[in-house]
Amino acid sequence: MPPRSFADGEVVPLERLALTLAPFDWPFAREKRAEIDAHFADLQARLAHVWNGRILLMREPVLADGVLHARFFETDYASFLAWRDWGWPTRDVINSFAMGALRAADGAYLLGEMAEGTANEGSVYFPCGTPDPSDMRGDTVDFAGSVAREVLEETGLSPDDYTAGGWVMVPAGPRLALIRVLQSAAPADALRARILQHLAREQTPELANIRIVRGPDDLDPAMPDFVEIFLRWAWRAVM
Repeated sequence: MPPRSFADGEVVPLERLALTLAPFDWPFAREKRAEIDAHFADLQARLAHVWNGRILLMREPVLADGVLHARFFETDYASFLAWRDWGWPTRDVINSFAMGALRAADGAYLLGEMAEGTANEGSVYFPCGTPDPSDMRGDTVDFAGSVAREVLEETGLSPDDYTAGGWVMVPAGPRLALIRVLQSAAPADALRARILQHLAREQTPELANIRIVRGPDDLDPAMPDFVEIFLRWAWRAVM
């Protein structure tokens, strides 16, 4: 079958991810260097937990026969934050990330509320993170490994604590969320209590709280649009 396009707000189940690394000289990061550095210095003065590491951004996603093909390139977090905070002024790259949709045995989902001092403070979403060079396996970008790492760091849950399902993608403008359900055998209240214990042991936890979401009444404006889109799709799928 020929490649197919996909629309914002569409939830697309995937058979497989084929994500590779390819060099790219991002004009935005090069041409706006001084402004980017000034913006990041201002952020660091206000947000205690922001630092400028290396990350991976996506280019040229193509969906064919259920397989998402895309190329990633390496850049710095400061450039990404400026691009995001300035309203995505160029559309030659995409912010793609792996999210672990933690689902309890009783069907509820657990989402994290980002802590004060983080770049997304106050936002509520599934454990996730922007991919970085540690997610490379040769020239392949390992999103399965990325989501497992982020879930472990943010919640203390390891792959032994859940069963990972298949991937779906949710396009949302310059963002492309790649989400997989992580099914736990524990009920939501017990799972939340365990994660809160993990957060209490952390010196600087990324999450301030864990929200249990059982249905549409639990949705919150602090949740990004792609999270709400996924949840509504998931609830319809089990009706």
